[in-house]
Amino acid sequence: MSDMQRKPVATRDSYGAALAELGREHPDVVVLDADLSAATKTSVFKKAFPERHFNCGIAEGNMIAAAAGMAAMGLTPFASSFAMFAAGRAFEQIRNSVGYPRLNVKIGATHGGISVGEDGASHQCCEDFALMRSIPGMTVLCPADDVEARAAVRAAYEHQGPVYLRFGRLAVPVFHDEASFRFQIGRGEQLTDGMDAAILATGLMVAEALQAAEALAAEGIHVRVINLCTIKPLDEELVVKAAEECGRVVTCEEHSVIGGLGEAVAALLAERRPTPMRRVGVKDVFGHSGPARALLEQFGLTASGIAEVVREFLREA
Repeated sequence: MSDMQRKPVATRDSYGAALAELGREHPDVVVLDADLSAATKTSVFKKAFPERHFNCGIAEGNMIAAAAGMAAMGLTPFASSFAMFAAGRAFEQIRNSVGYPRLNVKIGATHGGISVGEDGASHQCCEDFALMRSIPGMTVLCPADDVEARAAVRAAYEHQGPVYLRFGRLAVPVFHDEASFRFQIGRGEQLTDGMDAAILATGLMVAEALQAAEALAAEGIHVRVINLCTIKPLDEELVVKAAEECGRVVTCEEHSVIGGLGEAVAALLAERRPTPMRRVGVKDVFGHSGPARALLEQFGLTASGIAEVVREFLREA
């Protein structure tokens, strides 16, 4: 890991940069967008390869159907929009035109979670993990920083089958060392040692979990932080090992507590290693307009919020 001294980067920027890199290496890569290329950063690919970029307009279902057709012809399409529209509005087309025939379509969904900020509840998608997890054969990824995001895009290209990737609007700390980092779909990574509790986080919540772990360590509480970029398929052995060795598990996600990482972990542990758990996430409510950082604070999706959940958890023991 790095020391977080690099300038924070929004993972949507990482997505755009990674697409351009893939485009230079692989002529089968095509990119589709629903009239949001400036926001999703697919404009970077568009500038480099205009003949391989397709603006489908504000018609996300049609975009997914077109991507399915391209995949059936041997191309590797990345279909991009905001998470609310990619996972929500186009769900039927993803299920029936991509998931059911298991076509090689990659869905790049930006602006996930409440950190969309001022765009408000209509654009703050906190249901996409649940929707995409429910589709048989769908791989679901939510990278934590710039280095992991670019690696995840490359891994999605190399993976045969549908992949949903969630990226954020908010710039987040870069804590991975690009020279040494290795990404593999379906594998999580342990970032800190600790036996008092295990914090399992995804997306922008990983950096918050690391900061929470540092604050707790100063109090004599040592937690194990695990980054789970792959929400489906889950790294079951890593999760079970953390539960067995730490005895308490806290999941952290910028998503509803219903249907996301927390429920995936809870279902696994209920079957294989029943363990006391707490879930940090959005509590069955809609978001609202406001500055991203203020919203994260309000909804408890910060280092201080995570640390307080861990403290209360340990006091109950």
